[in-house]
Amino acid sequence: MKINGECHCGAIAYEAELNPERVGICHCSDCQAMSASAFRTIAMVPGDSFAVIRGTPKEYIKSGDSGNRRVQAFCPECGSGLYATAAEGKRDTYNIRLGTVEQRSELMPRFECWRKSALPWLPVIQATKKFDGNPQQTF
Repeated sequence: MKINGECHCGAIAYEAELNPERVGICHCSDCQAMSASAFRTIAMVPGDSFAVIRGTPKEYIKSGDSGNRRVQAFCPECGSGLYATAAEGKRDTYNIRLGTVEQRSELMPRFECWRKSALPWLPVIQATKKFDGNPQQTF
């Protein structure tokens, strides 16, 4: 499915192809802190389908809970988080922040990753596949 989105102020816009099975919830401590929430919803898209079509995101590099160095991209004007991707090598996957996707109301989380870091007061979503760490690439 073709998706598009933008930051809150509209300075940055993007488009990508998304398999709706690759929409999920990340409970890692980085996502909790960087979203200022209990989790972050993500849409995992192939790197070769993702394109920024307006503006230039600011990129911050962070070592994740997994030990991987990850780019955290956001709008330099309004601060909206946009995506995460690999800091080194080929950017095979972009984890787009679902709240910035125009079609977000059509997309339901199908998996949860880093469940071992989930806050204990969150309800269990029965319909999602659950992973203690990073999701398996073949799910």
